[in-house]
Amino acid sequence: MAEVIDDTYRPSEDEPFMNERQRDYFRRKLIQWREDILRESKETLVALQNENENHPDVADRASSETDRAIELRARDRQRKLISKIEAALSRLDDNTYGYCEETGEPISLKRLDARPIATLSVEAQERHERRERVYRDA
Repeated sequence: MAEVIDDTYRPSEDEPFMNERQRDYFRRKLIQWREDILRESKETLVALQNENENHPDVADRASSETDRAIELRARDRQRKLISKIEAALSRLDDNTYGYCEETGEPISLKRLDARPIATLSVEAQERHERRERVYRDA
C-alpha cells in the first residue's frame, strides 16, 4: 500500500532513487495533470457547443473559425499529451519510470519534476535533438 505523503514533499537526491515516496509523488503529479487536461477539454467542448455560429459578418465568421481551429489543435496536442501521461503511469507500475530509455540511467529528479513524462535523460535528449537536426537539415 502506498505511503501517504503530504503536499509539501519534494523528491530529494538524498533518498533512494524511485523509492515508494517518489513513485507516489510522481503518480499523484501525473494524475493531477491528466485531470486538469481533461477538465479543460470538457470546458472547451462546452464553450464550442454553446458558441453562436450564426455570424452575419464574414469577418466575424472567419475570426470565429480561426479561433475554433486553434482551439481544436491545442486539444489535439493535449490528447497526445494524455497518452504520454498514461505511458508514464504504466512505467510507474512496472518500475521503469524515471530511467532513461536510451541508457538505463536514472533521469534527474529536477528533470522529472519539470517534465514528469520525460523518457530520456538531459544528455540523451540533447543527442536525440542533435540527430533530428542533422537529418532534418540533410
